Amino acid sequence: MFLSSQQLSSSPAAGLPLHTPVLSLIIILAGISVWVPPVLADPDVHLLIYDGPITPVASEFILQNIENATDANAGILILQLDTPGGLDQDMREIVKAILRAQIPVVVYVGPAGSRAASAGAFITVAAHVAAMAPGTNIGSASPVQMMGAGMDSTMTHKVTNDAAAYIASIAKEKNRNPELARSFVEQALNITSEEAHAQGVIEILAPTVAALLDSLDGRQVLVDGKKTTLATAEAALVACPMSTRLKFLKRLVDPNVAYLLFMLGVYGLFFELSNPGSIIPGILGSISILLALYAFHALPVNYTGVGLILLGVILLILEVKVHSFGALTIGGITSLVLGSMMLFNSPEQWARVSMMVLIPTVTIFAGFFLLCITLVVRSLKRPGVTGPDAMIGETGRVVEGIGGEGEAGKVVIHGEIWNALADVSIAAQARIKVLEVNGRVARVMEIREVIP
Repeated sequence: MFLSSQQLSSSPAAGLPLHTPVLSLIIILAGISVWVPPVLADPDVHLLIYDGPITPVASEFILQNIENATDANAGILILQLDTPGGLDQDMREIVKAILRAQIPVVVYVGPAGSRAASAGAFITVAAHVAAMAPGTNIGSASPVQMMGAGMDSTMTHKVTNDAAAYIASIAKEKNRNPELARSFVEQALNITSEEAHAQGVIEILAPTVAALLDSLDGRQVLVDGKKTTLATAEAALVACPMSTRLKFLKRLVDPNVAYLLFMLGVYGLFFELSNPGSIIPGILGSISILLALYAFHALPVNYTGVGLILLGVILLILEVKVHSFGALTIGGITSLVLGSMMLFNSPEQWARVSMMVLIPTVTIFAGFFLLCITLVVRSLKRPGVTGPDAMIGETGRVVEGIGGEGEAGKVVIHGEIWNALADVSIAAQARIKVLEVNGRVARVMEIREVIP
């Protein structure tokens, strides 16, 4: 049975009467509130800055931040890059991480004065969006700069072709100029940011990160096979600084620091072996050597150089023990200098020991051993202060007369009684001087008073 409107309005459960127009307005407003989309802020933009060679530290830093940005549902990751190049293996790890990233990765070579050389060129070309600041450059991606010197012509040809095909395939996938990218490897070409933009290697020229964000807003990129529209107009910029641990490791893989640690480790072990039980030099030396070995793992080390340094140290140590009239010293210093210059096998300056570090280090090291040698020689020339040799030249008194022709007597020298012989007879209480000591018998001569 249906209820009439009068019955409905007068029902106690209904409360105050409801007018049909008011009820309709409420329903319409509720429907509008449901269909109006919420106003949402643009996803965060994560910014990480890396300045330095591409090493395992750089690889870990960049890969970890790509993963963190993905987990945080960031809209974009911007890598601000300034690098002279680096190691091939670590460069490839970074490139692979960018290519398979689930969020857009923008590589920005900046600020002005920065560069994306060698390995940096590969990383820039692999980005979803490549950008550079005015006054920057990109290129010089010869594989010998990433893999170290020492390759013969056949091997150089192989790795050059491999690297050229690699960067060209990346550029083609990202709709960039593959032929120009190939010339970065085959001809070690290096171009300015303006040339890179004009020739289709990068998409954006931006003097600052803020200008870069303005240029990125509304741009469409292909991420994981899907078109994505970048929204950066209202996005919050989240800085991603390097952790203290990675900062320490980054300093550690500097070739100058690694070289100093290695030499300090050698110093420490030398002190410990020379003075067993010192403990502290041995501990510090061992730690320094282990830290240096970690750095060597991340650098193009020439182990012939390591061998020459160790040989030089051994020769200098032997000079302290064996008198070679300077031959071992000359050989040791020469070996140290040659080994230090050959230690890191790379034509790139970032992977070599600076002469401003090498020369003072070798000078101090060699000077230390020369000082040791000088002190040893002086100690050998100095008369003895203990034992029988110290008795020669000392004076004493005869307590029991000495007869000539092998008849022994007794003398007192420094409060000690010695058997004594003399070439001529010496009476008791006479003053004597020691000429020679043989066992417990001293050969003496009488000191006669000179009457003026």
